[in-house]
Amino acid sequence: MPTLEDDRLDVITIGRSSVDLYGQQVGGRLEDMASFAKYIGGSPTNIAAGSARLGLKSALITRVGDEHMGRFIREQLEKEGVDTGGIVTDPERLTALVLLGIRDLDQFPLIFYRENCADMALCEDDIDPAFIARARAICATGTHLSHPQTEAAVLKALRLARENGAKTALDIDFRPNLWGLAGHGAGESRFIASDAVTRKLQSTLHLFDLIVGTEEEFHIAGGSTDTLEALKTVRAVSDATLVCKRGAQGAVAFEGAIPACLDDGQTGPGFPIEVFNVLGAGDGFMSGLLKGWLTGENWPTSLKYANACGAFAVSRHGCTPAYPSWTELQYFLETGIRNPVLRKDEALEQIHWSTNRKGDWSTMRVFAFDHRMQLEAMADEADVPHESIGDFKRLCLKAALEVAGGKPGYGILCDSRLGRQALYEAAGTGLWIGRPVEWPGSRPLTLEPEIGPDFGGLAEWPLQHVVKVLCFYHPGDDAATRTMQEDVVKRLFASTRRNRLEMLLEVIPSKVGPVDKTTTAAVIDRFYEIGIYPDWWKLEPMKTDADWDNACAAIERHDRHTRGVVVLGLDAPAAELEKSLASAARHDLVKGFAVGRTIFGEAAKSWLAGRIGDEDAVALMVTNYRSLCDVWDRVRS
Repeated sequence: MPTLEDDRLDVITIGRSSVDLYGQQVGGRLEDMASFAKYIGGSPTNIAAGSARLGLKSALITRVGDEHMGRFIREQLEKEGVDTGGIVTDPERLTALVLLGIRDLDQFPLIFYRENCADMALCEDDIDPAFIARARAICATGTHLSHPQTEAAVLKALRLARENGAKTALDIDFRPNLWGLAGHGAGESRFIASDAVTRKLQSTLHLFDLIVGTEEEFHIAGGSTDTLEALKTVRAVSDATLVCKRGAQGAVAFEGAIPACLDDGQTGPGFPIEVFNVLGAGDGFMSGLLKGWLTGENWPTSLKYANACGAFAVSRHGCTPAYPSWTELQYFLETGIRNPVLRKDEALEQIHWSTNRKGDWSTMRVFAFDHRMQLEAMADEADVPHESIGDFKRLCLKAALEVAGGKPGYGILCDSRLGRQALYEAAGTGLWIGRPVEWPGSRPLTLEPEIGPDFGGLAEWPLQHVVKVLCFYHPGDDAATRTMQEDVVKRLFASTRRNRLEMLLEVIPSKVGPVDKTTTAAVIDRFYEIGIYPDWWKLEPMKTDADWDNACAAIERHDRHTRGVVVLGLDAPAAELEKSLASAARHDLVKGFAVGRTIFGEAAKSWLAGRIGDEDAVALMVTNYRSLCDVWDRVRS
């Protein structure tokens, strides 16, 4: 039973929530952008996600629209581990949108689409005292102090937090055009003086224990473009710790009186890296600062975390996607800067990718019906057109969904050439979805035509699809075959990462040549040596524990953060398959199975031949699949 402590939150952020559409072409005008990547955005939303990645229990209070973008924000935050209990769905307003671009080293154009948007309808009724009572801290951002209704909601949350003894923090987050000081085309603007904004901010600064801003943001809060004078003015109305961000010079914290020089405050080490994209850097900084502040670190350590998180943010594309996991942050602080262009540090990027993947796939019960050659042969034997195979694959999906019953830990492997409609229908069902790219039986490896000669076809794939490639590879291959196959896999791996897709690499060396207890491990070692880090491995059943020990040790030696291994079936009889699964299940790195013909073989032959109908085919596959799932659960336990 959950305890009261389990229900506690470290921090609740409150305010803006939007969908960021980030231009993917770098170095051009926003007018010239041809394609956009979609991320969650809005300062409080970014901070909630960034702090969750660092291990804090975070939540967000905001409003989103009752539409696709609102659902996207909610789903993405849940994947990040953010508590969404404070998010209100607004049936009358649309979720905010922002268009952003990277023009050059100094210009980062953006357009806010926030006219009557959902998050600006946040009101006092949206602030649940019981929800606020769960939090150790509340973090507000400046935009929601710009309108009486949203200000009232923020002030209620702060009042309740202070009554509960919780900490309070403000990220000034000053955007002049969100305060009505600049036009729609001036979204990039960071400072316009305004006595009205200064008065409004100063009326609330006494409510905070921590106030964070850039020098320009303290200028608006303090009513002076002299940073020291502005800080002194803020200090006159607030006892909060003031943290002033100074760009490449890092940041400085002031707990008491403001000294005569900015350098006399408390500082943490900075990180001299190449600046690629400043958008969202402050939110990454705030996430790191909250991690230190709320876990009792001193200010130099907290600022070290904050500066490092800001460095990650300015080094990568996007806001939330750029922020580090706690594992990644620790790795970076231990290893230091090896390449000032952080996004081109391959080891760091691998840690970033592998420790920020979403979804719990610690159990994998995968029904594989991606078979093409085998089903085409069955169709030919039954003298029916290959188009019938697509209908059969929809029955396979129906069986998979019936066995899964909405529970986690189930998946499918399905191709798009013969099973396109089944793939469409599988979207959003909660199943893990793997999709093959190899041309069936090819050696040297070639890919399905849809992938394209430049592998550009992957750009059309949903992000939930996992790229599965079967490579008939053996350590004894001749040099020409080995080079050709490795080149295809290397290019494919690069393309999967570029398109934010996970990759499953399947190897079956026994189909190529003789194997012993070191063969599979040697294949695994080789792929890592050439820079391939699959998210998943799909391996054939192995005869002894020594075989499995060697294979798993090879994976863990190179990649401690791999998703794991699934075992293929090779059309084995049920009794033989159970024995091989029992052997594999003794190894923690093996997460489950991906089996096909053992499940669908009999049903496919009978259905294609017209001996049974749809319901009987589904029922037969349900029985076989469920039986195999039961076997795995039993041998694993």
